[in-house]
Amino acid sequence: MQTIETERLILRPFKEGDAADLFAYLRAPTASCFFSLKLADLAEAETEVRKRALDEGRLAICLKTTGRVIGDLFGGGEDDEDKTTSVGWNLNPQFGGQGYAFEAAKAFVDHLFRVKGFRRLYAYVEDHNKSSQRLCEKLGMRREGVFVEFVSFANDDAGNPIYENTMQYALLRREWAAQRPLAPSARG
Repeated sequence: MQTIETERLILRPFKEGDAADLFAYLRAPTASCFFSLKLADLAEAETEVRKRALDEGRLAICLKTTGRVIGDLFGGGEDDEDKTTSVGWNLNPQFGGQGYAFEAAKAFVDHLFRVKGFRRLYAYVEDHNKSSQRLCEKLGMRREGVFVEFVSFANDDAGNPIYENTMQYALLRREWAAQRPLAPSARG
């Protein structure tokens, strides 16, 4: 995937040297949907970076000023026949509340529609993840439904799965275009 620049960020493929930054937020994921991505140590983070570097659908969110990886985006790695893809984001909580997630997601969504030619994007968000719900809504995504007790990412103390309610948000290319002009977002 191409590198995408915003005012404060560079969205780029993962590369060697990103392991410490990735480990900083995946050693203890805060969103339950990322529990399975938990990294035990820096060596495991280095392996994960190599894997992500080969994944067309993964981008590192980097601060322009320092180059530090503060999160990641995923989606659009496979050109589905119906031009639909799932999207998502994971931001280091240390950088939350500063508008980075919206800035990155907005540029990524624009890229997927304008450059990659997708016609529909969708995201799954657990009902307790209010910040991701707000981000979906700020991007203009509509909530299409709620899957009740849809998935389990953790077990209770007795070992029983804890099922979570999951919302599906979606956005069509024509809806995105109606909200804002499809401005150039990729450089590379």
